[in-house]
Amino acid sequence: MSRVYNFSAGPAVLPEEVLQEAADEMLDYRGCGMSVMEMSHRSKVYDNIIKEAEADLRDLMNIPDNYKVLFLQGGASQQFAAIPMNLMKNKKAAYIVTGQWAKKAYQEAKMYGDAVEVASSADKTFSYIPDCSDLDIPEDADYVYICENNTIYGTKFKELPNTKGHTLVADVSSCFLSEPVDVTKYGVIYGGVQKNVGPAGVVIVIIREDLITDDVLPGTPTMLKYKTQADADSLYNTPPCYGIYICGKVFKWLKKMGGLEVMKQRNEEKAKILYDFLDQSKLFKGTVVPKDRSLMNVPFVTGDADLDAKFVKEATEAGFVNLKGHRTVGGMRASIYNAMPKEGVEKLVAFMKKFEEENA
Repeated sequence: MSRVYNFSAGPAVLPEEVLQEAADEMLDYRGCGMSVMEMSHRSKVYDNIIKEAEADLRDLMNIPDNYKVLFLQGGASQQFAAIPMNLMKNKKAAYIVTGQWAKKAYQEAKMYGDAVEVASSADKTFSYIPDCSDLDIPEDADYVYICENNTIYGTKFKELPNTKGHTLVADVSSCFLSEPVDVTKYGVIYGGVQKNVGPAGVVIVIIREDLITDDVLPGTPTMLKYKTQADADSLYNTPPCYGIYICGKVFKWLKKMGGLEVMKQRNEEKAKILYDFLDQSKLFKGTVVPKDRSLMNVPFVTGDADLDAKFVKEATEAGFVNLKGHRTVGGMRASIYNAMPKEGVEKLVAFMKKFEEENA
């Protein structure tokens, strides 16, 4: 069997040993005689799986006891509505728009109240993170919202915004578990798992308990109330059982690798290899302001659409797949999540060098 180097932005590469373990347990999970896909979410066996997954995530991220961990469905995009529905007490919120997903969240929030765009990097195709040290945040804003790592545009908040005492809500879908994080700086930190944690179909919401109330906007569906999900320990209805099981395996893999401090070092090493090459290349160019570069998503272009297409085609043939950039940026994008081995990035750079020589 020959596996490719998968640079997809999500669903994305998973640790090979996690996939192997899941394959070994597919027909009979630890002697119970059935697959995790088949078992009741109310069973003792599954209860252990979901509880252990939560305990390992709490351990990895040092999540304080006054935060709930929710394993939900609907992807990060469903949270674009759930957040204002649950948190907009004054019907006002501040949004920092640094890419397509923050923009979609902002547009969704406008349906529920007064969403105010307090900063944006749209003027330069979201290629930088705006200065957020002294924003004009409405005093009665219920929260300040960011998308911390921008999958499409390859930018990352290296410093969190000064929210001037307001609750910070962050979509961390594409940087989830890529580095240590101080959960206490956030009211809500959430992400779809299909980029750095598991298979598509699960969204993890980590939320401070004081934000979980019955005081939600009129018309909020029962399923979208954080209190419904928190009171039921993510088991109000059938959860995405198999996806949570794989996430749990990834949490164990991360702990075995040495935790988030080690992952950050690994991710910095990998990103440096690619960015160093881009900075000296005569053909390829990075599209992001250097200080705001993401460790996870690296967009780059040649400046010639035909050459970009040729590169993507030849890279795919050579076993480097899913490198085509998002249509709003063009060119290429390499997503180098936790599970991408360093050798994958080294081999990609070697291929890029060869391509540059042949197409100079």
